[in-house]
Amino acid sequence: MRVLDSVMRSERNKNLYLLLAILFHNFIYPFSVGQGPRPVFFYFVFGSMFVFGVLLLSKRRTERVLTAVLGLMVFVFGLLNAYDLNTWALPLLYVSAIGYHVMIIIVLVRYIFLAKRVLAEVILAATSLYLVFGSIYTAIYGFIEWAAPGSFAVSSGAELGWQQFLYYSYVTLTTLGYGDITPVGFYAQSAAMFQATLGVLYTVILLSRLVSLYEPPEGQRT
Repeated sequence: MRVLDSVMRSERNKNLYLLLAILFHNFIYPFSVGQGPRPVFFYFVFGSMFVFGVLLLSKRRTERVLTAVLGLMVFVFGLLNAYDLNTWALPLLYVSAIGYHVMIIIVLVRYIFLAKRVLAEVILAATSLYLVFGSIYTAIYGFIEWAAPGSFAVSSGAELGWQQFLYYSYVTLTTLGYGDITPVGFYAQSAAMFQATLGVLYTVILLSRLVSLYEPPEGQRT
């Protein structure tokens, strides 16, 4: 029994570390631009958090290696773009970031939907997955704007960057829709529509999954 409790605590801690890393990464997004050491710190966190997440939650060598490669690409292309060292770094950053997110999504979806019971680690993993859905669309929206400039309209006239796309992504995912950033291009509108739908459906599907996994205490079973 003690061994089982130890394993459960270990799984819970792994998912807690990943969730805290994602929250910290979102908090320091302003560090992604500017000079000095701030972009280095930001892209180190960004390029390593999913690598450690996959190492902790997946035993598949292919997933671990591929995530590590994509994480390194995010780090390198992120710095090249932050310091204006390569004009092609920005689209490469977007593409590698999308692939990087896809890897952790695969691992988390498998972890959540193959679980046999509702435990704290499953709830933590589900929360991380929701945040990852917001984070990946930051790169998707950025790539759309790079490929088709003017796909988004900003009421303030400010230039769109990583921070603005992160903000817009979570506003769309949660269906808040403040309206200060508006998708006006066809691809931007399609992506925003799909993300808003994903945000709603994820909640419904997840709740259904958790309810189906729930087992009442033995004393309450009929």
